[in-house]
Amino acid sequence: MDLLPISALQHLLYCERQCALIHLEQVWAENQFTVEGNVMHEKAHDGPDETKAGVRLVRGLSLKSEALGLSGQCDVVEFHADGVVLPIEYKRGKPKGHRADEVQLCAQAMCLEEMLGTKIPEGRLYYGQTRRRMDVVFDASLRALTADTARRLRKMIASRRTPPAVYEERKCEACSLKGLCMPQSMRFQKGAAAWFTRQMAELGTQSGTGF
Repeated sequence: MDLLPISALQHLLYCERQCALIHLEQVWAENQFTVEGNVMHEKAHDGPDETKAGVRLVRGLSLKSEALGLSGQCDVVEFHADGVVLPIEYKRGKPKGHRADEVQLCAQAMCLEEMLGTKIPEGRLYYGQTRRRMDVVFDASLRALTADTARRLRKMIASRRTPPAVYEERKCEACSLKGLCMPQSMRFQKGAAAWFTRQMAELGTQSGTGF
């Protein structure tokens, strides 16, 4: 089975069309948010692996899971002397109202579990805007959501179909693919189609023929 990128889970949960544009149609564009995110990831990956106070820090660790059908990288993994393994993902913004970041981190943990044969109960999300780590517990509900999202991703990729655009101001205005996706044009097309249908219905009523 071809392994899909872990990052695609975050794209899928944010917007299915965005995910399809990136991973099916292979299109990409940068904006301020993506550039800032790339810089943060580069800083997290920069530098050698090291040991501090008995904790081994491994940067940019490659991951994969045959069970989930995913592969990718973890920004930082801490290996503690007592056997604790702690994956850490760096994000440029702040904690969000959805669980896309948590699912991405949980997928990394599930990959590590499969690779290392050990249980990983929690991880951390570090947000650049708040400059704080957020604890993420990999409980049953988050693991189920992660596995389900991986299945949805494989199904969408296998379908080879890009979902139609749906304009949501909060999401679309922050998306670097807005100019390629053109979500507002779809809203205009729907409005034009509705207007045309009404006009044809009115003409039919006036002529007594109906449509």
